[in-house]
Amino acid sequence: MTGRRIAQPGPALEPRVLAVDCRGTELAFTLEPGVKLLAGVAAAFGAAGFTSAAVELEGGAFGPFTYVIPALSETPEHAAFYSEMRRPGGATPLTTARLTLGTRNGEPWFHCHGFWTAEGRLTGGHVIPEETVVAEPIRCRALGLRGAAFTVRKDPETNFSIFHPVPDGRPEGDVEAVAIRIRPHEDVAATFEALCAARGWERAVIRGGVASTIGARFESGADVDNFATEVFVVAGRVEPGPDGRPVAAVDAALIDYTGALAMGRYVRGDNPVLMTFEAVLQRA
Repeated sequence: MTGRRIAQPGPALEPRVLAVDCRGTELAFTLEPGVKLLAGVAAAFGAAGFTSAAVELEGGAFGPFTYVIPALSETPEHAAFYSEMRRPGGATPLTTARLTLGTRNGEPWFHCHGFWTAEGRLTGGHVIPEETVVAEPIRCRALGLRGAAFTVRKDPETNFSIFHPVPDGRPEGDVEAVAIRIRPHEDVAATFEALCAARGWERAVIRGGVASTIGARFESGADVDNFATEVFVVAGRVEPGPDGRPVAAVDAALIDYTGALAMGRYVRGDNPVLMTFEAVLQRA
């Protein structure tokens, strides 16, 4: 538990970390131009027999493209909200993004945060699934899941509809994994460390990673005080520390509600979740 807290509209729910053990299979493919991002991702994973995955997107471009950035809430119904829809013209080059694939009302859905260049400047935010088309080939690397699935459910605490990991069939795949949702105010690094310790894992890799945190405290000292953020994990791992206990190194990138970007390694013990933190922890 960290010191920074933002009041949510609903009651704090237990457990504070939702974790479903599963197995994962590595996948790689390219999304070709002309396909809607949601349809393309769903088709690629459906052909491989997966409905849920943690996905990394690299390069290429979107267009048409719609996204939002975080914003302050104008009502007490939410602790923070989204900006107006942003629709840059032409092709929007993608730098990198992380995407959680799952289902909503039984149909494919995703949650995706990233960085891209819109109207001549680097920016980022939250991708709108129904209004985003692939304009130039995008490389995808992913961990497809069996034994766990991400499904959208109403979350009374935040008053948003949010991905929750749930058990789903028999765990099958090449590697041990755990599908995760971290609730508000839980520390990011401490959660990954505790999950590894509970399973006796010495090492793990964080896959995907789509989230919001209450600002950010980075090891470099480049802190973010604005509390409303859209975050994605650039890279993350858990390894034994000097005393043999798990230590998490989480490199994150974000945009805050002013449109400012930031990137760095989270300070352990001082980066609480704002709304949610979705990820898959893969045993290494």
